[in-house]
Amino acid sequence: MTVIGVDVGGTFTDLFLYDEATGKVTVGKVPSTRGNQSVGFVEGIRERIPLAEVASVVHGTTVGTNALLERKGARAGLITTRGFRDVLEMRRRDRRQTWGLWGQFVPVIQRDLRLEVGERTLADGTVLEAIDPAEIRAAARALLDKGCEAVCVVFINAYANPANERAALDALRDVWPNEHANCSSAILPEIREFERTSTTAINAYLQPVVGSYLGALETRLKEGGFAGDVLIVQSNGGVMTVDTARALPVRTALSGPAAGVIAAAAIARGAGFPNVITGDVGGTSFDVSLIVDGTPQLAAQTTLDFGLVVRTPMVEISTIGAGGGSIAGIDRGGLLQVGPESAGSDPGPVCYGLGNDRPTVTDANVVMGRINAERPIGGKLARLDVDAARRAIEETVAKPLGLDVMAAAEAIVRVANARMAGAIRLVSIERGHDPKRFALMPFGGGGALHACALIREVGLASALVPRFPGVTSAMGCIIADMRHDRVQTINATLDGLDVARLTADVRATAAALTLQLDRSGMRFEGVETLVELDMSYVGQTHTVAVPLALPDGRDLTAADVRTAFEAAYRGAYGRLLDGLPMRLLNLRTAVVGRRPAFALSTLAPRGGSVEGARRGVRRIWAEGAWHEAAVLDRLALPAGAVIPGPAVLEQPDSTIVVEPDMAARVDPLGNLVIERKP
Repeated sequence: MTVIGVDVGGTFTDLFLYDEATGKVTVGKVPSTRGNQSVGFVEGIRERIPLAEVASVVHGTTVGTNALLERKGARAGLITTRGFRDVLEMRRRDRRQTWGLWGQFVPVIQRDLRLEVGERTLADGTVLEAIDPAEIRAAARALLDKGCEAVCVVFINAYANPANERAALDALRDVWPNEHANCSSAILPEIREFERTSTTAINAYLQPVVGSYLGALETRLKEGGFAGDVLIVQSNGGVMTVDTARALPVRTALSGPAAGVIAAAAIARGAGFPNVITGDVGGTSFDVSLIVDGTPQLAAQTTLDFGLVVRTPMVEISTIGAGGGSIAGIDRGGLLQVGPESAGSDPGPVCYGLGNDRPTVTDANVVMGRINAERPIGGKLARLDVDAARRAIEETVAKPLGLDVMAAAEAIVRVANARMAGAIRLVSIERGHDPKRFALMPFGGGGALHACALIREVGLASALVPRFPGVTSAMGCIIADMRHDRVQTINATLDGLDVARLTADVRATAAALTLQLDRSGMRFEGVETLVELDMSYVGQTHTVAVPLALPDGRDLTAADVRTAFEAAYRGAYGRLLDGLPMRLLNLRTAVVGRRPAFALSTLAPRGGSVEGARRGVRRIWAEGAWHEAAVLDRLALPAGAVIPGPAVLEQPDSTIVVEPDMAARVDPLGNLVIERKP
């Protein structure tokens, strides 16, 4: 049976089909269908395989992300403790413009839909005032009368004792007409009022939208004859069932990009590159992430946009608006700007001929000969209109700057490269990592077009281009394991910690999360429990993540916790603060169900030759001049092949440019390693 990974982006929907019995891999890109992404999703599969022959579909989705960033979520209501109605707007008293007083923030739940009720729980968990069920039901009816589709309950200090929240939720469900009702103690039972409120509110805001999309997708798949399992990629790089995704859509906030990082980590480990920086260039954005010692970095909290804080484990990804569809233009100061506005898939770049007249990064690459206008990826168009792209660059960029067309096209690409390089420095140099120790892994449809420039710009050691760079995120969908996380606030000093209770909590949580894995019905090769503590010295605001290994056959001890904290703190700051007491804020437990491993050897080249891969010669513009570049079919190259620049390697899902000062070689797994010429 076939397992399919599907990643829906703003421009293309990427497909990665893997036949577990034969090891055969099929990839594809189809245009994304705006309005109803499930249409392009299902049709893309049906063009390649009957749905009845598919065992499972694993999906990286941007539905929740887009709804949040575009403010197209559901009308949601909030019921909270009297006096705490404005937590969402107060935030952490941060400003949109650090050095200015202008700018505004509109919460995902507007003020008239945030209602207060009488209740009070103290920080030690004591219930000072119980809820009045009649008041809760009246608040729920008021929100329904205002047109709310979803509701959430967030009470002060509910992390310490969820009794009032649970009682309120029970009362609310007496009158609430759908399943879109939740409380903060079920979403994030963790200290910090704003982060807990923000995460719970965003979950409610997304529930109807994500739930509706997943329902439509399941229906469309079943109507086509599909009888297998549908899994959704989480922002933490694991997968979850559709039912879990409906209940916790906030965990899909970086679903697609996270899948790409998971695939990148697996590919890098297999190729012998423990340290890589991923660079996913799509139609709209450039997503960057750091992989150290073969492991993607996870963040406990992510800000998706100003004021939109999600506190749930996510793969650390930095995103800027610098994709293939990013629009270039001259600002009021006479400077060339690229992005963040994007032409997306509709109308797309000027060369698509669908009505856009403002040049994009893709248009610049087409004019420079780096993209084959006669063989565009994705199958959306038969050919690209080079002349239209040239005219748009001339009118919009070249003439205002007093440049010729080629210099203007190169300037667009250089500005895009500079923005990408800045994002790479942000996740590497600014966090204490030397780029010379890292390889770039470019993927997405446009990542490998910019690899050589980024090696030079940032000082990276090399670039490792996956076998199928254009569908790496879709590949990550089938590689990702199933994972469930839970956080619990402890808020105690190490000296006063009940370590036996901590051990019991870990084991109880692990058992509950393992039960969730069992309910999925999936087959796992093994189950692993991961434990992490948020700790600091007393008096510090920020915590460090402290991985904790459970000892075999005995309970944890205070010495175990102390040793783990000191190792993590010294690793983060280089020294300890001897004599200060230590504080344990949160306990984080994750249970990972290891899915059957994907054999990267199935992607390895089978024969071929450099001569057989040659497809002619094409002029490309690089470093201010035209160069005669060899054009090769990348997938026809054998392992061990060496390709000196200038060269263009083409494949159905992406294009790779090897610039004149670089050379590429094919490794045993079919990856392409690009390095500076000696």
